Amino acid sequence: MNHDPLKEFQARAAKFNSVVALPTFETTTNEITATVKRTIAAGDAALDRIGKLAAGEVNFNNTIRALDDMGFESGLTANRLNVIKETSISAAMRDAATDAVKELEDWSVGLDYREDVYRAVKAYAATKPALTGEDAKLLADTMRGYRRVGLDLPKAQRDEVEQLRKELTKDMTDFESNINKAELAMSFSKAELDGVPDSFLEQIKTNDTYVVKVNVTWHYISVMDNCRREDTRRKIFIAQNNLARELNLPLLEKIVALRDTVGLKLGYATWADYQTEVKMVKNGANAIKFLEDLKAGLQPKFDAELAQYRAIKAAQTGESNATVNIWDWRFCANELKKQKYNVDAEQLRVYFPYQHALDGMFTIYQRSFGLKFERVEAPYEWVADLQLYAVSDSATGEPLGLFYLDMFPREGKYHHFAQFGLIDGKLLPDGKYQRPTVSLICNFPSPTKDKPSLMSHDDVETLFHEFGHAMHSILTRAKYSHFSGTSVPGDFVEAPSQMLENWVWDKKVLDSFAADYRDPSKKIPAEILAKLKEARLATEGTRYRRQLSFGLLDLALHTRIHEANKAETLPLSNRLLSDVFLPVPDDTAFVAYFGHLMGYDAGYYGYAWADAISADMATVFEKAPDGYFDKAAGMKLRREIYEPGDSRDVNESIEKFLGRPRSIEPFLKQIGIGK
Repeated sequence: MNHDPLKEFQARAAKFNSVVALPTFETTTNEITATVKRTIAAGDAALDRIGKLAAGEVNFNNTIRALDDMGFESGLTANRLNVIKETSISAAMRDAATDAVKELEDWSVGLDYREDVYRAVKAYAATKPALTGEDAKLLADTMRGYRRVGLDLPKAQRDEVEQLRKELTKDMTDFESNINKAELAMSFSKAELDGVPDSFLEQIKTNDTYVVKVNVTWHYISVMDNCRREDTRRKIFIAQNNLARELNLPLLEKIVALRDTVGLKLGYATWADYQTEVKMVKNGANAIKFLEDLKAGLQPKFDAELAQYRAIKAAQTGESNATVNIWDWRFCANELKKQKYNVDAEQLRVYFPYQHALDGMFTIYQRSFGLKFERVEAPYEWVADLQLYAVSDSATGEPLGLFYLDMFPREGKYHHFAQFGLIDGKLLPDGKYQRPTVSLICNFPSPTKDKPSLMSHDDVETLFHEFGHAMHSILTRAKYSHFSGTSVPGDFVEAPSQMLENWVWDKKVLDSFAADYRDPSKKIPAEILAKLKEARLATEGTRYRRQLSFGLLDLALHTRIHEANKAETLPLSNRLLSDVFLPVPDDTAFVAYFGHLMGYDAGYYGYAWADAISADMATVFEKAPDGYFDKAAGMKLRREIYEPGDSRDVNESIEKFLGRPRSIEPFLKQIGIGK
């Protein structure tokens, strides 16, 4: 009899009254087309059933829960197609999936405007049911959702909002696809890449030239961090900041103006107010004030860091009044780390071969959260090096979910690092619990013929962060997919993952897996880690001011751009980047390549907001007997943050985890402006 760990895992789930499943991926463009038709037909049929209910027939299960069930089912298709769109090795499949996602999004906007369904839901809400907990929250969220799409407006205005929202979703999908398709390879001589590590040059050598893929983040950063030639850095900076410009600039102008129009029609002063109403920050003004206060607090540190960068550039160029340009800051920050702190990030790569870092992280997360990960064979692999893991509770053996790892760059693949959900956690109508399945889509340095994939310390930090999102998704116990996993307010969603970045700054944690791959007895020396921490703090003002420039740019676009002044989108963006961070050249259009403006619109401030929460949350581990390995603290995180998701107010979850009200002090200290 064949031993199949995946089938055994699924059989074990049944004993816990739960279901573990893998998506059945479409493998042809025809299958994609058929899937969308089938999904829309099934969704419409489910809505028809709700819409036909008479006022006396409505109850929680056939209205509110039925909507969550329908959203879950259509979400299965949307999630799967999103992964195909971002990962397929076939351009035709990626294009077909992009079109399919647009069609599904257009349809899903229309669902909000089903008057028959709204009538049934409203009839149920009018009975003033005595609901508690998650059920009460789901009803409240559903009614708020209808108000937020304009169902309380007169029909003509409502129809107009629906059309505008459909237009928006199409344009947003196009904007993201244009970023993914934007590829640019630039050839340089070895002299033009002076200072760039040989390990990187070996990977990009083509005949007598060196080809840098400007759209591949780690290519870009390898050059910007290390290249001594300012002319090369400038060329690469300008090239990257003009990727997707022609297609995306007019699209962005249209999108930002459309958002403003929709917000106004729905009764909000700005799109930022509309977006933040459902978040912790509550309105656009609070978000702007939060960032402006941080910007002012960071000013002295930012000025001091720039003075050090100027001294480095002056010494290098011989110009006593050297200007630090926007294409210089990464190089100068890296030089400062090397010179003042004797930290060369490139030299640390030998301690972080990918598989060791991954296995080390697994060991830590398994121990802290009471879990067991086991590699299983994926019945279908969209790329040859795909991995699939099963997650179970280490004490009870309960199966909790599955995750795929697609970790290295390739042509046509999503360029950054993210978790993509595939199957949400949810209590199914038959009383069984659907356990989640997710995928991590990353772009770590590829292995070479004679070397494993060697990660930077930053890469390891990213790995711990992104896997935190996978934990948040997989460990959910929320009854409804609407609340499950990372479906929390947008300005909290990053906090648990950002907190986990602290792990890779701890010597005990690093010693558990980081070792020189050529001689595993060699660990990162304590003094190097201490210097690395000092170096991080020494450049945190610059790094954080850049983050604030993105957040303030995003909020400015969504509070100050309207249909009448949409041509100001690029000038306003460049002005803000220049004011908050460093002057940007007029001939660049960073915003055209700023993917966060889709999905994180009026929400980029959330990274800093979540940073403030995550620094506070990290103190629970810092003060625990076993530090970052502390199982009691890990289980508390699992129970109070990961499992509830958004099934209760996240403020309550945070306070239960902390055991006290929130404080911003740990965060201010972390970025070097607190006591």
